[in-house]
Amino acid sequence: MKMDIITMDDLQQFKTEMLNEMKNILKTNSGTSNKSWLRSAEVRKMLNISPGTLQNLRINGNLPFRKVGGTMFYSREKIEKMMEGK
Repeated sequence: MKMDIITMDDLQQFKTEMLNEMKNILKTNSGTSNKSWLRSAEVRKMLNISPGTLQNLRINGNLPFRKVGGTMFYSREKIEKMMEGK
């Protein structure tokens, strides 16, 4: 059986490489912040509102949307403008 000795420097290097890899994965998977069109669930989470409140925003015309198939999409730009009150 072969045994290798692991030093503290080896562990530190491993830790650094692991953290860098995790950061890259998170950066790749955090596409939500870069998307220009959001689904209903993403909008509800972003605004911290219920499905009924989102429906009221649609019905009242406060939040424009596009329906593709059975899925509703909302423009991130329009949501941000609505939140700013513009």
